Amino acid sequence: MPHSNSESLGAYLIERLTELGFEAETIFIHRNLKSDEGTSSLLEAVDRADIIILASPLYIDSLPYLVTKTLELIGEERHKKDRAIIQRLMCIINCGFPEARHTDTAIAICRKFAKETGFKWAGGLGLGGGESLNERPIKELGGMVRNIARSLDLTAEALSQGKDVPQEAIDIMAKPFIPNWLYLLFGGIGWKRRAKKHGAKKRLYDKPFE
Repeated sequence: MPHSNSESLGAYLIERLTELGFEAETIFIHRNLKSDEGTSSLLEAVDRADIIILASPLYIDSLPYLVTKTLELIGEERHKKDRAIIQRLMCIINCGFPEARHTDTAIAICRKFAKETGFKWAGGLGLGGGESLNERPIKELGGMVRNIARSLDLTAEALSQGKDVPQEAIDIMAKPFIPNWLYLLFGGIGWKRRAKKHGAKKRLYDKPFE
């Protein structure tokens, strides 16, 4: 989705790959699935790509509905004909929880999808505390995201050489880039601001089911 944390992560990786000689195309799923023409365009883009990079947020330990729907459509299309070329698939999953381990299930789903549909699985990156990116470009965030940038740099270099996402990149991406206490502090402030905006500030501590 444009102006999202997923776009920030995906855009940085794509920029690095273009610097290494790749041509890239960015597709926003929610836009393309609105029409038959858009859906066909998405499937055609996947069909001609050497590497597919899926950047997505987490939704209740899994993938959002539209992402799941897109994978189903791609799977149906790929089972219609044989593939003469090897295509690789990787994913970047970000979540609002401080711990990156919450993305494990979503990454496993992507890995299983690759196996079932004939993609070569290139690996997945999981990021915790993604809300702290605040939908801003990685380059604008400075030292706070040095591990994220380093992880994506390593990933771009590996993909450009036909290799999988390195374990080093996976480990670096999973490291908290701000302390948990600080993340929870700002998360609480943000939650209270949203509650105030919607007239629910005085109801945050309600316990209706007690």
